[in-house]
Formats: sequence, C-alpha cells, structure tokens
Amino acid sequence: MVNPDSSLHHRKNLRIPEFDYSQPGAYFVTIVAQDRKTLFGHIIDGEMILNDMGKMVEEVWIAIPKHFPNVKLGEFVIMPNHIHGIISITVEATHAVAAQDETLVEATHASPLPRVSRGPLPGSIGAIIGSFKSAASKRFREIPNNPEKRLWQQNYYEHVIRNERDYQAIFDYIVANPMNWDKDEEFYSIEG
Repeated sequence: MVNPDSSLHHRKNLRIPEFDYSQPGAYFVTIVAQDRKTLFGHIIDGEMILNDMGKMVEEVWIAIPKHFPNVKLGEFVIMPNHIHGIISITVEATHAVAAQDETLVEATHASPLPRVSRGPLPGSIGAIIGSFKSAASKRFREIPNNPEKRLWQQNYYEHVIRNERDYQAIFDYIVANPMNWDKDEEFYSIEG
C-alpha cells in the first residue's frame, strides 16, 4: 500500500538536468535558515546588523576558498534568515580535480572505479555548498544551550550566471537586499 503522505517526503530537484555544476563559471546561490527563522541578525534602517550567529556564518562563508582553492567569492549578503552569494569556479578548479584524480590512480596503481556515489561531484557547487552548510552547522551545534536543532533548510537555490548583464543584475540585487528587506519573500514568510 502506498502511503498517501509519501509525496511530502520527496524534495523537488532544483538542478538543471545533465548540467555539470563543477564546470568553470559563476553561480548565484541562496541558502535559507531552517524554518526561515531569523537567526543571523536584523535589518535596521536598510542595513544588515549581524549578531554572533550571523558573524559565525560570515566567517565560514569567507573561508570557502581555503577549502576550495578553485573558488572565488563574489558579492554576498547575510540576511536575517538566509544568505545570498556569488560563487565562481575557476578553470584551475577543473585542472585541480583532474590532477587529484590522476594522483589517486598513480598511487593505487589501479584504474578508477566508476562513480557510484549519489552525492555531489567533487569541486561542484553542490560540494561547495554542502561543505559550507556542514561547517556552519558543526559550529552551530557547538553553541551551549542552543535550543535549535538544525541551522539550514535541506536544499538551496542556485542560478547559473550566463553573462555579464545577468551577473550585474544579481550583484545589484545582493547589494540592495538589506534595503529591500520589507519587499523580500523571505521577510513575508516570517513576518506576514
């Protein structure tokens, strides 16, 4: 018998089918706090004022290139209940992952096995976001007497930035986000 509520347990796949999210390019991402709770600070007079949790998230975000040397961070903003940012994967990324794979093959003297993992490709946007969310969640769980169970919603939004005009529009959106907070759908999801 099929559980009538089973559809509630399936997440909608937001990724473009067959797109290689590890290829060089710029990506706009949005990551939302669990239940859209305002965990990271408040907007005062159009300016985002980070609390300690928001500062921790900022530190983890800024550290992404330390863990992924092929990544350059563009404009980003931490909002009360989400983060928007531009992540660029450079050409060096593709070469670094390929060199890493070749080293592994040489070290084991075996031919590589086909990829069977259902997880994100190494060096892909999925791997980068997964690493960021994991690192921030680890620090979140270390907070004494923290009543919250989870820091992030399960998924994230991403948009492949296709050209300079697209990049500029997203850049402008990120910069203006705190000033437009009262018009943001994330604002209405908690305040409305």
